[in-house]
Amino acid sequence: MNLSLPSLIILLLCHFFIITGTLPEKSSETHSEFTSYDKIDSFCTTYFQTLRSESSKPDYEVFKKALTGFFNLKAADNIKKNLLTVIDFSISSKLDRMWIIDMNKIEVIHACLVAHGQNSGEEFASHFSNSPFSNKSSLGFYLTGGTYTGKHGLSLYLDGVESGINDNARERAIVMHGADYVSRDFIRMYGRLGRSFGCPSIPMTDHEKIINLLSGRSCMYIHHPDNGYQTSSGLLSVETALRGLSTFLNESPSLLSFN
Repeated sequence: MNLSLPSLIILLLCHFFIITGTLPEKSSETHSEFTSYDKIDSFCTTYFQTLRSESSKPDYEVFKKALTGFFNLKAADNIKKNLLTVIDFSISSKLDRMWIIDMNKIEVIHACLVAHGQNSGEEFASHFSNSPFSNKSSLGFYLTGGTYTGKHGLSLYLDGVESGINDNARERAIVMHGADYVSRDFIRMYGRLGRSFGCPSIPMTDHEKIINLLSGRSCMYIHHPDNGYQTSSGLLSVETALRGLSTFLNESPSLLSFN
């Protein structure tokens, strides 16, 4: 569904009115029956259908989880940049499985390959850990920190914000960095992408631009349909996500700045 900018703004504001309860009185009875899940689902559906991309998008259900966590972090005032990075480790490492979404522009601004940890699997990732020296990827939500220059060049600190799931990221030196083994050439040579020690490594092409873009408290979500994670994460709650959605839509004048 391709919407004009005015139509898009009207749709987003309608969702805002539903959430804040400021629709005209004659409609209040109908909308009061909406559950928190209905409201989040309705907004996510509209946003996803409107989301522009020159290449691909994440799966809708994965995107909805990522957006729910984004709004939870937004409600806690933890996000300073309205960028959402979605990594889907249920997808083959031979395919693009990382997307950077500019939330204000409602646009996928970058899609690329991304590596998982050596002990998480070969072509597919299936094992995850928060333990030091596990060489496995960790699932869940992260906030990006600052940058530094190390053995992989410019790299990005990541702060795991979910206790027991990914909060050892700093201790484990889990960062985003560029790597030569994250490339189409490597896939052609070895039949799969290279693997890291647990870091979400990205292609060397434009890696500095991407790292600088994401730095400074943007949101990253690493997904896998892992039952343990899905039931234990506190950032998939739709009740608190509604407050973050309201905060985001209160910033909606920024949506008017794109063409």
